[in-house]
Amino acid sequence: MADSRSNIVLVGMPGAGKSSVGRLLADAVSLHFIDTDDLISSAARGRSLQDIVDSEGYLALRRIEEKVLLGLNCQKHVIATGGSAVYSPAAMDHLKRNGVIVLLDVDLPTLRARINDFDTRGLVKRPEQTLDDLFAERAELYGKYAEVSIACSQMKPEEVCSAILAGLRATDLFKLPPEVDSNKRR
Repeated sequence: MADSRSNIVLVGMPGAGKSSVGRLLADAVSLHFIDTDDLISSAARGRSLQDIVDSEGYLALRRIEEKVLLGLNCQKHVIATGGSAVYSPAAMDHLKRNGVIVLLDVDLPTLRARINDFDTRGLVKRPEQTLDDLFAERAELYGKYAEVSIACSQMKPEEVCSAILAGLRATDLFKLPPEVDSNKRR
């Protein structure tokens, strides 16, 4: 059972940097990297997330996402989830059994600056929902599942990666290899 929590699972709003940071983090701790948005697209026969939302609605994308997350059985990975993963308690419980949940917490002004394509990004949101509404709705869910939270609005991806490593060490939830230096910049 020693490997049961060998994954690092990144959650957070779209634009928080989960994919960019996830690749750096995987490299820093010698783990594999998975972006669940890519898995969702593959499960939908190569369709983009936006195409799924446009043709079938946001709830269809949530169903596909949940199925993909529940089917994810891996060890020793950094997993960058879609921002909407937290809508599925079953999927989040599954991810938590196998990994430590790390929230990349980014404030709303930073997200506004980073997300230029809010209406065409493939976001799982109700048609009338604004970024402010989505942010407020998800904040509680992210807080519910996060075991480590990194306030990273003004950080570069390398700094976020270092902060995650420090957070994991401080909580002792994830056994990092001794050779991993939390101050190392990649």
